[in-house]
Amino acid sequence: MQLARVLGTVVATIKHESLVGVRLLLIQPQDHDGVPDGDAIVAADPLQAGVGELVEWVTGREAALALPQTYAPVDCSIVAICDHAWGDRRYLEGGLAKVTRGGVA
Repeated sequence: MQLARVLGTVVATIKHESLVGVRLLLIQPQDHDGVPDGDAIVAADPLQAGVGELVEWVTGREAALALPQTYAPVDCSIVAICDHAWGDRRYLEGGLAKVTRGGVA
């Protein structure tokens, strides 16, 4: 799963029958610090996320499994709406830190 910010909705005049009632959103992938990472993409939204919300998204077969009809022709789907997200730099800078029973050494 990866993080993204919802930019807006996508209007489709014709959809596959398995996507009727499923909203399509434009999302901007971002890294753990909230910095945009790559181009915006279209994602199916079974959760009714709103514009500006932070979401988690998946691609591939898992994207279709998140929808009411699991054989929908989608390649990207929103699977969670996040309240908070943060990156733990102790594990990112200089390789993995040594983890001990009491915490990180």
